[in-house]
Amino acid sequence: MNVKMKDIPENERPRERLINVGAENLSDEELLAIVLKTGTKNMSVKNLATFILSSLNGIEKLKNINYHEVKKIKGIGKAKACTLVALAELSKRINREIASLNGTKLNTPLKVFEFYKDRVNNFQEEFYCIFLDASKKVIEEKLIFIGTVNYSLVHPRDIFKEAYLLNAVGIICVHNHPSGEVKPSLEDVRLTNKLKEIGILTEVKVIDHIIIGNNSYYSFLENGKI
Repeated sequence: MNVKMKDIPENERPRERLINVGAENLSDEELLAIVLKTGTKNMSVKNLATFILSSLNGIEKLKNINYHEVKKIKGIGKAKACTLVALAELSKRINREIASLNGTKLNTPLKVFEFYKDRVNNFQEEFYCIFLDASKKVIEEKLIFIGTVNYSLVHPRDIFKEAYLLNAVGIICVHNHPSGEVKPSLEDVRLTNKLKEIGILTEVKVIDHIIIGNNSYYSFLENGKI
């Protein structure tokens, strides 16, 4: 049954509840309904919010939506699609500011995973490098490549050039598998081995290569492959 917003008692409507009890006490659907503002001809804004979250399989998938994908959801036009994508991007930027890596000590693969699991894109591969000083504190991180990761496209020279410029002594590589499968591909293994070889020659150690997917990770270091 599609209950229209005007039929809901005023003190139970999302905006009024936010004012009265605070945003932290609202459900995901209520918060999203406030962002959307209006529903559709056949669906109230709250039901539309519920439908969107169901279509995305949960609130956590909202952070990686893109315009063309969200536009496919029933009831989402150009304006609402832009609103949702803008919301997702703002959320990611806020998280990046809060969780700045500079000066952080990354001494376990789990710490790296915890930082990147909500940052990497679920729709395409992203390849990051974290450059470390002698005490394994982060000097800087760089997004090196976006697309399908393979040896021919992720150039070791780009990675080690950055390491020299930053006077780094260690590198941690991080990339994601949008499929959710974290087992390394043949290309992942080839690239890691090549980076390791160059690292030995240049005395810039490749400490780990971590693959993220489906809320889990694979560490070449933990598996004795680096």
